[in-house]
Amino acid sequence: MKKLIGIAVITVVIFLMLHSTPKLALRTCVFFMGYPKAAFITDIGDDEYHNKFDKKKFAKINAKAYTLTKPPFDKATESELRNYFVRKIGYLYFAEYYGEL
Repeated sequence: MKKLIGIAVITVVIFLMLHSTPKLALRTCVFFMGYPKAAFITDIGDDEYHNKFDKKKFAKINAKAYTLTKPPFDKATESELRNYFVRKIGYLYFAEYYGEL
């Protein structure tokens, strides 16, 4: 029983750590999308275009757009997965793929 509680506590702590900052949440999202190499090597910057033009939408959902400098390439859609938005819910951050222009 103690082992089960210990594993649950460790899992919750890891989850909280991986969603504690926008960049960590974004790297976690990319990692679990199936691109672990890109999650570790890419640089993350603000997506000025989407942040400017979707300002009202992002303000409503408490989000901000980010772009990857070395994005992963998706073979199914034959495109780069470059733009993401990160929402803040409480004190945790959650990332989702946002798409291209």
